[in-house]
Amino acid sequence: MNEELGITIGTEARAARQHLGLTQAEVAERVGLVHPVYNRLERGKMLPSVPSLYRLCRELRVSPEKLMGLTATGDVRKGTKPKPQEEDAPELRRLLHLARKLDAEDLAALLHVASALAR
Repeated sequence: MNEELGITIGTEARAARQHLGLTQAEVAERVGLVHPVYNRLERGKMLPSVPSLYRLCRELRVSPEKLMGLTATGDVRKGTKPKPQEEDAPELRRLLHLARKLDAEDLAALLHVASALAR
């Protein structure tokens, strides 16, 4: 295993996950990994398979180049920090993720509560 690549992927994955306001368990579930395996990935102790890398990029909304510390031309970037993106608040994204898991009746109840709170 390329230790430097593992650390880079883990560091970028952690930064993207935290930016989205997600827990390791939530990302692991979305990507199809068990939590301890995802934890090892974030700590740079393992490299993801290509299908896992694809799902990780999709769920964390980050390009493979970014996750692997590469520029669009393939050059390695050292010491760069991710640029903040103007997106919804992490709490809102997390609420949306949880709402997608609800059945129709529970979703209607959540909508009712949210409407009442917004008044």
